[in-house]
Amino acid sequence: MSSTPQPRRGNTRQRIQDVALELFAEQGYEKTSLREISEKLDVTKAALYYHFKTKEDILASIFEDLNRPVEDLIVWGREQPRTLETKKEILARYSDALTKAAPLFRFMQENQATVRDLSIGATIKGRILGLVDLIRDPEAPIIDQVRCFSALFTMHAGMFALKDVDGDPEDKRKAVLEVAVDLVTQAHAPGSDQ
Repeated sequence: MSSTPQPRRGNTRQRIQDVALELFAEQGYEKTSLREISEKLDVTKAALYYHFKTKEDILASIFEDLNRPVEDLIVWGREQPRTLETKKEILARYSDALTKAAPLFRFMQENQATVRDLSIGATIKGRILGLVDLIRDPEAPIIDQVRCFSALFTMHAGMFALKDVDGDPEDKRKAVLEVAVDLVTQAHAPGSDQ
């Protein structure tokens, strides 16, 4: 039995995505070439082109694969009652999705200008706004709407701000989630009959 670790999902497409995301994170999207990706994979550029024609194709596929749970969450959330419990569940599920897609979200945070200019930029913005719409009440006072926006940004910022803080990653994730839930709870509570 071999002790060699198997690539994620064991396929070439996934290996390309993993290596590309690693290189994009290390040296930046703009400074990474398809040649470098193929060399790190020890495959020809032709083999790489078989799966992806451009760096943007690779990045878009990574985004779609790792961000699919967020799209599923939005669909699920739209079918749920607008209760505080639903909002807490949305935040918990989003926290899990962020954790599973942490390398992608770190890359996006560090390459905001590039991401904004690529095709995935509008999709990302749409998904974030979709999440905000699920946890805020558009009729609520502005302070409560700000709390709801802040809850999501707390989750995003927590991924980056706490990465260099000592402690168990799961404890840090739970702390960030607790703060986000507190913000949404405050926004939901005043005079709310939902």
